Amino acid sequence: MGRLRYDGTSEPILIDDETLAHLKVIVGTKLRRQESFMMTWLPREGGDPGRLTVWIHPAIPLQFLFTSADPQNIEKHRIEEMMHALNASGELVIDDYVQPRVVHGRKAGA
Repeated sequence: MGRLRYDGTSEPILIDDETLAHLKVIVGTKLRRQESFMMTWLPREGGDPGRLTVWIHPAIPLQFLFTSADPQNIEKHRIEEMMHALNASGELVIDDYVQPRVVHGRKAGA
C-alpha cells in the first residue's frame, strides 16, 4: 500500500501502488501546467470516517511513497480516463480509480 503525503503535515493518503503511479502522472501533468484542482477520496479503514477533499496546488508539497521499488505499469487508457474526468469536473475522485485489494488470490470482501 503506497502513500501520498500532502502538505507535509497531514496523514498520508493510503492508496495501492498501481493507482498511485497513475495519480503521479495526472498530478504531475496538472501541476507542471500550473493548474490547481480538487482531489477527493474516502480514507481506508482506520482513517477519518468521512470523505476528504484537498486543493492541489503547485506551491503545496507532495510526496509519492511506493511500497515496491519496482516501477509500476502505466496504462494509457487509464490516464486518459482519469484526466478526462478531472478536466470535466475540476475534481479528481480517487475512489473511482482505486484497484481492489487482493487477499490470498481473491478480491477483498469477495
